Amino acid sequence: RVLADTYTLYLTTHNFHWNVTGPHFNSLHAMFMTQYTELWGSTDVLAERIRALGHYAPGSYAEFSKIATVPDVPQTPPKAMEMVRILVKGHETVSRIAREFIPVAEEAGDDPTADMLTARCTVHD
Repeated sequence: RVLADTYTLYLTTHNFHWNVTGPHFNSLHAMFMTQYTELWGSTDVLAERIRALGHYAPGSYAEFSKIATVPDVPQTPPKAMEMVRILVKGHETVSRIAREFIPVAEEAGDDPTADMLTARCTVHD
């Protein structure tokens, strides 16, 4: 679920990068690019960890839409400050979901996954 939520947040952030308008365009456009670049890189790390654990990583919109808790990007781009609010909520959701899985990884003795999820929480917080 962390991968699906991260990918959905990546898509939303990239969409907002393309569609932001208004007086804060330059700063938000740059901030969104920094964020979607980091999110994109993290999807690979998450997927590779899933593979290292012996599972296939989900990788289609259909699969992600079934398990993601972060809502899909709005069809009509919202105003700039609403974009920021949506992204904050998305980051909070990914962090909350990752935190739910840390104890599961720890109980299984899977320190690399617990560490990776802790690092993801740091980014999203």
